[in-house]
Amino acid sequence: MDGLDQLLNGFVNSLTLVNLIACFIGALVGTLVGVLPGLGPTVTMALMLPFTLKFGPTTGLIMMTGVWYGAMYGGSTTSILVNIPGEAASVMTCLDGYQMSKKGRAGAALALVAVGSFAAGTIGILGLQFFAPLLGNAALSFGPPEYLAFMALAFVLLSNLSGELPLKGALMLFLGLLVSIIGLNPLDSFPRFTFGWDELMMGIDFLPIAMGLFGISEILNIAQEKYKAPEVRKIRLRELYPTREETRRSVLPVFRGSVLGFFVGLLPGPCTVISTFVSYAMEKRISGAPEEFGQGAVEGVVAPEAANNSAVMGAMIPLLTLGIPFAAPSAIMLAGLRMHNIEPGPTLFTARPDIFWTFIAAMYIGNLMLLILNLPLVGLFGRIAVIRPQIILPVISLICLFGIYSVRNSIFDVWIMIISGAIGFFLRRWKYPLAPLIIGLVLGPTTENSVRQTLMMFRGNLLLMADRPIAMVLLTLAAGFIIYKFLSPYWGKKIELKGQEPG
Repeated sequence: MDGLDQLLNGFVNSLTLVNLIACFIGALVGTLVGVLPGLGPTVTMALMLPFTLKFGPTTGLIMMTGVWYGAMYGGSTTSILVNIPGEAASVMTCLDGYQMSKKGRAGAALALVAVGSFAAGTIGILGLQFFAPLLGNAALSFGPPEYLAFMALAFVLLSNLSGELPLKGALMLFLGLLVSIIGLNPLDSFPRFTFGWDELMMGIDFLPIAMGLFGISEILNIAQEKYKAPEVRKIRLRELYPTREETRRSVLPVFRGSVLGFFVGLLPGPCTVISTFVSYAMEKRISGAPEEFGQGAVEGVVAPEAANNSAVMGAMIPLLTLGIPFAAPSAIMLAGLRMHNIEPGPTLFTARPDIFWTFIAAMYIGNLMLLILNLPLVGLFGRIAVIRPQIILPVISLICLFGIYSVRNSIFDVWIMIISGAIGFFLRRWKYPLAPLIIGLVLGPTTENSVRQTLMMFRGNLLLMADRPIAMVLLTLAAGFIIYKFLSPYWGKKIELKGQEPG
């Protein structure tokens, strides 16, 4: 069966009532999450994991991706109307979006962002549809040594998620790996780090840790902040029409942002945030009037929003083809698929092609849903953005408690979630990134399995990896990146000292 037939079958599967409802709920909840400052897609996806267990893996994947995707849409609303980024990926939208709002062009900015995000999402889905099967087929040639080398490269890159302090990222990654090995050894069933507790024999479940680190810690973080009611600019439907000049200036930035965002999504880290900064900088550099940026340039609004929507689809490729999440939201999705006994990777396209193609079809439908949903409800979303946290936080707390208890009816899981939330709160205050910890926790079992298989294959002699060209290339890249990170500060100092030498 060729790709077109599989895609048509995917549309047939995605048009079932359950998948359509899941797609709509994900898009709506994601938009609301993007609108509400402080909450993010990672928190919400973690909260929704228990509820996705009631449905199949495809339905759960559709719903969680809808949340992630919808949050990128919704974050622009508060950035433009209130000058508050509802989501970290919408920070750059504030620079010119709010300026357009002050000039009375908020409606046009919102309409262009909605249409541009729709176009970017479509381009991103096309890229995912084309590149994912190709990369999946190429990954079929990977053996345990190649997977181990790729894991090493991924860990080196992911430890850099903390920006200027990569050692903190590496520490969090190691902590996640350490937590992942708690429980019975899969080889000889010997208990590891259980301290005599029967509850720890089966290991610590991913879900309570994720909901604690992202959900409970976010609640504690928001609760300590002072609330200041922002002023929301009212938007009427007749104000949503952009001028011909605004439309003309938006076409190429949307296309450039979409392509750029898709490829940035393939990189480890907060791809949706990075793509907006890169896209904004590129548009300002190639613009004929760079002085307009920061004063209400329409290019500075549509390009970053197109980039962050397309980056979501790009980030799905390493998850689906290699089973490796390069961002916290995709780590949540990987955990959700594993709960349904689905292991993403190169065999996904041959063993369960229905999941991939139904997901692709559902994303086309969800992209259209988001466009229809966002334009008429702009005013409503703007009013939701100013709801007091004292009203929202108790509701989210109850959802966390009810959701985590309903999975296994375990009070132990509830305590794990609460303790993880308290730890996550302090880690946030001390500027330790949470994403590497979650990714290390998710990838821990896969990494341990790759190490065991490689050692068995080479009879304990890892030096034999030198005979595997792909593995050696990946390990060389990892070593080169480590050397670069250690030497780059000294290179910068030498250049600075040279510049200070008297001429």
